[in-house]
Parts: sequence; C-alpha cells; structure tokens
Amino acid sequence: MTNVTVQETIKGPAAAVWARLSDFAGIEVGGPITAFETEGEGVGMTRTITLGGADIVERLDAFDADAMTFAYSIINDGGPLPVKNYSAKVQVADQGDGTCQVTWSGDFEPNGAPEAQAVQVVEGIYKGGIAGARKAVGG
Repeated sequence: MTNVTVQETIKGPAAAVWARLSDFAGIEVGGPITAFETEGEGVGMTRTITLGGADIVERLDAFDADAMTFAYSIINDGGPLPVKNYSAKVQVADQGDGTCQVTWSGDFEPNGAPEAQAVQVVEGIYKGGIAGARKAVGG
C-alpha cells in the first residue's frame, strides 16, 4: 500500500473549514468535473464524480462532526484515477489561534501508472481540496 498525507494550515475558523471540506455532497461541476450526483444520506451515502467521461464512485465510510473527521473510499473499478483499493481520511484541527490544520491522508495501490505518478495525482487532489477550503474562508 502507498500512503499520501498532505497537512496544511489554514488561516480561518476550523468550523468553517470543516463545513466546506465535510460536505460530501458539495462538489461542484466545473473544470475537469463534468457531472456529479449523490445517492443516500450520511454514512454509507455515495457520490459519483464524472471526469472526462469516466466515473469515480466514492462512499462515505465514517463521519464525526465533533472530532471534525470523515473517511471515504472509492468503491468502483476502472475510474480515471491511477489507484485501486483507495481509502482516505480528512481531519480538521482547531489550532486555537484563528487557524486550523487540515490533514488529508489516503492509502491505495497504484493502478495503471507508476507509483510516483499515482502519488502526484492524489497529492494534487488533496492540495486542491485544501486550497478550495482556504479560498472559501479567506485564509
């Protein structure tokens, strides 16, 4: 298994960052995302993200608002990402000084690409998600 962890500090309230990152149904269509839909609610719900005509189906595996953490996994094969057996966890921690730390980590096996390329793709997703939260809270 390969592990990727991205940890960044965001200037802004942890609750606002958590609200942005933890909205499992909050992905917007645009850029490389050509379609998005969800099914169900809460733990066990799924979301389908379409990129370039191929789907990524993710399931929300755990959600703890008090600890500001959630976990999800990719449950379909043949998606556009160079990974298989993928699971990830996102945690937001209040630093007590008007900033928070976001830790986004995932485990997977590279699939159809060298490990370095798969790591680069996954890191890009995590950094992009954190950047989106940073922009949303102005930090």
